[in-house]
Amino acid sequence: KARVQLMEETNCTQVTEFSLMGFTEDPVTRVTLFLVFLLTYLLTILGNLGLTVLIRASPQLHSPMYHFLGNLALVDLCSSTVITPKMLVDFLSEKKAITYAGCVAQVFIFDLLGMAGFFLLATMAYDRYMAICHPLLYPLVMSPKCCFQLVAGSYLMGLTNGIGQTIGMSRLFFCGSNAIDMFFCDISPLISLSTSDPTLSHLILRTSAFLLGGTSSLVVLVSYVAIISTILSISSAKGKRKAFSTCASHLITLSIFYGTSFFMYSKPSSDTSREDKWAATFYTVVTPMLNPLIYSLRNKEVKEALRRLIKRK
Repeated sequence: KARVQLMEETNCTQVTEFSLMGFTEDPVTRVTLFLVFLLTYLLTILGNLGLTVLIRASPQLHSPMYHFLGNLALVDLCSSTVITPKMLVDFLSEKKAITYAGCVAQVFIFDLLGMAGFFLLATMAYDRYMAICHPLLYPLVMSPKCCFQLVAGSYLMGLTNGIGQTIGMSRLFFCGSNAIDMFFCDISPLISLSTSDPTLSHLILRTSAFLLGGTSSLVVLVSYVAIISTILSISSAKGKRKAFSTCASHLITLSIFYGTSFFMYSKPSSDTSREDKWAATFYTVVTPMLNPLIYSLRNKEVKEALRRLIKRK
């Protein structure tokens, strides 16, 4: 059977481009969605770029937490840019195609940035753990060198994930339909579309999710169990509110990030529905816009730094 399949794959004509089915073929709906997502993308650029500049320009924000937040804003900006501009072009064009090389690049960069985002959120959880549970050791442990290593490690884990998923995709053959029932190239729909044995690709996908995604999730879980335990042990209600307020924005971001990503990737790769597309839209397009808004609107230090910067200018 394997030999026959290999012969079929060898004789087949490998597709040179994929067709992205997107959301709808209705012209009015497509124009409406174009305008909505264009506004979302502009807000994403403004929010994340503005937050990055604000953190760099404000001395009072030169702390480990905002160092991690600035990198998360950069990851959100880049990951949205990998997906949204192509999606906007497809809304206004009849032929919604992407080349094989472009699809590989999209898978690599998106998976790199996605996993880097997971680990940056984990480092932010660890930062809050040290600040609340071990405040006296915080300046020593969260040194500039340690922060640099944590950020570099997050990008390294993302790079590992990106390379792994790209290797998995390179082992797939696409000889039949080239229509991807999604608005961007994601590894799960590509595995379903492939005419070759997807065992290796599934193995890489699940191993990456278990080892890398599981590790970052475990860091978040352990950190917040310790944080909640410490907050509950604080005697004064004012102290509890103050400690919890330092974690509120991060918890909201975690809920959105993990909730949408879990919904996207918990289903079988062959089961794609309209709900999956909207969950993917929220994860890839809306979440990068929300993160800077959450930290800007809920964080007093960010709002105060913004007021000082505007006053100084």
